Amino acid sequence: MGREIKVMIVDDSAVVRKVMSAILDRDPGIRVIGTAHDPIFAIEKMRREWPDVLTLDIEMPRMDGITFLGQLMQERPTPVVICSSLTTAGAETTLQALAAGAVSIITKPGLGVGNFLQDSSDNLVAAVKAAARANMGAVQRGARAPTLATAPPMPRLAMAQTTERLVAIGTSTGGTVALETLLTVLPRVSPGIVIVQHMPEMFTAAFAARLDGLCEISVQEAKHGQRVLPGLALIAPGGKHMQLARSGAQYVVEVKEGPPVNRHRPSVDVLFRSVAKFAGKNAMGVIMTGMGDDGARGLKEMHDAGAYTLAQDEATCVVYGMPKEAVKLGAVDRSLPLQALAAAILNGAGNSRPRQE
Repeated sequence: MGREIKVMIVDDSAVVRKVMSAILDRDPGIRVIGTAHDPIFAIEKMRREWPDVLTLDIEMPRMDGITFLGQLMQERPTPVVICSSLTTAGAETTLQALAAGAVSIITKPGLGVGNFLQDSSDNLVAAVKAAARANMGAVQRGARAPTLATAPPMPRLAMAQTTERLVAIGTSTGGTVALETLLTVLPRVSPGIVIVQHMPEMFTAAFAARLDGLCEISVQEAKHGQRVLPGLALIAPGGKHMQLARSGAQYVVEVKEGPPVNRHRPSVDVLFRSVAKFAGKNAMGVIMTGMGDDGARGLKEMHDAGAYTLAQDEATCVVYGMPKEAVKLGAVDRSLPLQALAAAILNGAGNSRPRQE
């Protein structure tokens, strides 16, 4: 299926370099062309043979990963998978790397790195393959948050009547920057929003806090039993599933343990199916950039239950996987550029399925 993916591993840990090299080289579609213990040594090797994908640590000698990433995106944009320590303290730095243009995260603990990476080998291979397919034009555009200056004005009075309507969003690879682009232009009067972003545990709280500081709406990591409210976006905690439920006339979220679904926990399908069941035509579904098909079948269930459904279009996706599969299933009412999703959400929030022009 095409040529092999050339990978460069940049990490100051010899153990990490050795284990990651062994895991990736086992896949017939991947070839590790080199390793380096710091970015300066890496760039010397890369100039001799440029990789298709770079795996990059953050804390390294001579030059940190964030600085290197910034230079790389300016000089020769290349898909980057961040290999970051699984710590709360490092979460904000890792999110800065994603905002700067990295495609996704692979986590590693402080101890037992070798065993951890072996246990997570499937995720590592999948992340590299997703990065190799990344639309770097979309990655670069996503670093510049657009505005709704060219969108028609939104009727604020009408939005106040959508209290028990909600928007369910699912995304994966490239989704952190895409969500920032989308959520930062939504007004405080937006409908309640529930989100699954494929992300490891320990990172979603920092991600929510980062968005909360940038957005007019409130953004929080979801807690079990929390009510879905207008002007509030709830992000599923990493490592747990999030479902919609009803408490009387109100929508609440349930945060639960459980096995991975479509290899993910949280899973977009888990959220979307619960939204189809409990909200039906009072909901809107949005599927965004990401590899694989998680969320496609759940969005179809939402669509069949009367919800209005949107997909991010191919041109603006970092990886056009999840939206593509949803479109194939007939789950999508409209495919739109990332920059148009906010206006569509606001225009459609008061209607189960707005008439298209």
